[in-house]
Amino acid sequence: MAHSTIVAQSLGAQGGFATPIPVRQILPWAIFAGLLFLLAMYFIGVEEGAMAIFNGMYVHEYVHDARHLLGFPCH
Repeated sequence: MAHSTIVAQSLGAQGGFATPIPVRQILPWAIFAGLLFLLAMYFIGVEEGAMAIFNGMYVHEYVHDARHLLGFPCH
């Protein structure tokens, strides 16, 4: 027998085939991850000066290296 046939038979016998995950189960997690991403991009890219939520440069200094890594100008 060919190798792929043996693998398919052994997986089928054990019930090892993957079942697709419905989009309605993935969508809330995708939206949550997208919102976290946007929040992180805000703090890395915009949190400074007139647009700042927090006073001082604490957040800017905390994410300073990430700003350079992602190409945001800061000085």
